[in-house]
Amino acid sequence: MVKIGVLGLQGAVREHVCSIEASGAEAVVVKKVEQLEALDGLILPGGESTTMRRLVDLYGFMEPLREFGRQGKPMFGTCAGLIMLAKEIVGYDEPHIGLMDITVERNSFGRQKESFEADLDIKDVSDSYTAVFIRAPHIVSVGAETEILAECDGRIVAAKDRNFLGCSFHPELTDDHSITRYFVDMVEQAKKVQV
Repeated sequence: MVKIGVLGLQGAVREHVCSIEASGAEAVVVKKVEQLEALDGLILPGGESTTMRRLVDLYGFMEPLREFGRQGKPMFGTCAGLIMLAKEIVGYDEPHIGLMDITVERNSFGRQKESFEADLDIKDVSDSYTAVFIRAPHIVSVGAETEILAECDGRIVAAKDRNFLGCSFHPELTDDHSITRYFVDMVEQAKKVQV
């Protein structure tokens, strides 16, 4: 069984843990850098990207997170986690972790009160996935190797780049675990390669 961490500094951590366990993997809430060593994959949850960045810096996570991704271990960023992973952020001089070859725009679907649900066709995941968008970013553009997995109203909302998966919505807030299962599959495949 693969072991998948959820960065537990801020955001919807418990819901991701439930989704990982429902997808047949072991879940670990990550609060210390040393815990990364024992993981096969990592989810960066939704929350508030500015706050998350401050806590990542405060607890010395930035370089260890980059190293984790560089080792080929899968990372999945949801909503704020997507912003954390992106190589470029519209209106900002520098990225956060900056490993996934995408450009994102923060809050591009509006504020909290404009939260909504939409049925998405997610490539290799589901042709009818109900996605929950809360102050969601969107992917403005992707690199040459990055695969677009889903769009909503003409905007890219899910993509995969090598060992990085990202989405604008909150998969942990539904009972549909198919995108988490897709990530678990990525982690299992990556582990086979690393052995």
